[in-house]
Amino acid sequence: MNSTRQAIVLSALIVLACSSARAEFVGLDIGASQWSASLSGAFQGSSDESIDLVDDLDVEDSSQSSMVLILEHPIQALPNLRYQGFDLDSSVPSAFDSDVNFIGQTFRSADQPDSSFDLSHEEIVLYYQLVDNWVDLDLGVDLKLFDGEISVGGEQSATVEVDETIPLLYLSARFDLPKTGFYVGASINANLVDLGLSESEAQDSTILLGYESRRGLGIEGGYKYFSLDLDDVNELDTDFEYDGIFFNGYYNF
Repeated sequence: MNSTRQAIVLSALIVLACSSARAEFVGLDIGASQWSASLSGAFQGSSDESIDLVDDLDVEDSSQSSMVLILEHPIQALPNLRYQGFDLDSSVPSAFDSDVNFIGQTFRSADQPDSSFDLSHEEIVLYYQLVDNWVDLDLGVDLKLFDGEISVGGEQSATVEVDETIPLLYLSARFDLPKTGFYVGASINANLVDLGLSESEAQDSTILLGYESRRGLGIEGGYKYFSLDLDDVNELDTDFEYDGIFFNGYYNF
């Protein structure tokens, strides 16, 4: 991900949120997340053979951390905001069993070319609270803004820029367990409605168990699944899946 752009966006959102949080009716959550995800799937150029991430490249699991910002307010006409950045960046030495083609380049197995996958993205969720009591039900739009690249390199190299915005329908539910501070929740972000903004598809689902103290300090953990199907993005097609355990820590102002 473009770290400069991420820092600017996050700083602007934090300034806005902190300024708004001076009013007692505004809710602000700031937290950090750690996700240990395994990566599987395949990718290919428009006329190339498919390259499998596990069988051909032996890609290893990765772990990444990110900041989370949630801003909620009582103005019914305006959506609430959730922001999170994901640095899904990995690089591995390839060990092809045979020669492969990628974006018009031929890579020989004997050269052991390096492969890198940067599918970092920013997630901006605009949502409304349909129910807000011991049951919390949210509905909105999740915009995933990708700014990365996929490359294979050795004596020669081939790189494809991934600059794509994928809109998803966002649905989240949380159930508070009475008088305990514990809660369970789940969310699903998927292309359930075709908005006509992108031919690519993604799905982002989580299930979690959490605890929030009376002072607003909370922790939660669970399972997160993320899939990305890029459709002819600069001649690139992908079928990637990330999944694994995550932990979040946050403070609710």
